[in-house]
Amino acid sequence: MPRSGAEARRRLQQAALDLYREQGFDQTTTAEIAGRAGVNERTFFRHFPDKREVLFDGEAALRAALTQAVAEAPDGLQPLEILLCAFREAGRILEENRPFSEPRLEVIAKTPALRERELAKAASLTEAVAEALRQRDVADRLADLAARTGWAAFHQAAQAWIEDPSQSLAAHLSRAFDDLRALSATALLTKADAEG
Repeated sequence: MPRSGAEARRRLQQAALDLYREQGFDQTTTAEIAGRAGVNERTFFRHFPDKREVLFDGEAALRAALTQAVAEAPDGLQPLEILLCAFREAGRILEENRPFSEPRLEVIAKTPALRERELAKAASLTEAVAEALRQRDVADRLADLAARTGWAAFHQAAQAWIEDPSQSLAAHLSRAFDDLRALSATALLTKADAEG
């Protein structure tokens, strides 16, 4: 079996995911992951700095896809609409990797150390999205709020997609952003009623 390259990396990811589901993240060692993948432990560390990163591989590609989609969104859109375009692009990446994405999210949900890592990665991606919005001349305050709100909607849509795969992630994403718009409209109506 090849010990390097994309095939070895893919096997390491699948072996880690299988072991995390079978015996738990904390009980799994890098040596076990390497053994299951048919490589040695040094090969594992050539591909991943630690056993957590196996589940977070692809962050750079996701960041690039999101920031590029924000930059290339049509002119004249409001920040949340720009983000809807961007998250649809990110959603395609998740959909293409559904056999890995679904169990990955389950393992993360069950493991506090992985949830913490996911929050840190999400914060980093959210900041990258906010910066991409700033590059489109969205004010700092609005860029940050839109990025955080958009990320929350994306996360909710991804969870809904895992729970209800009968609809595409894009459909769940559209619904989440529709809900955001409805919440905003309700807040505006409530404020107008209070002032009137």
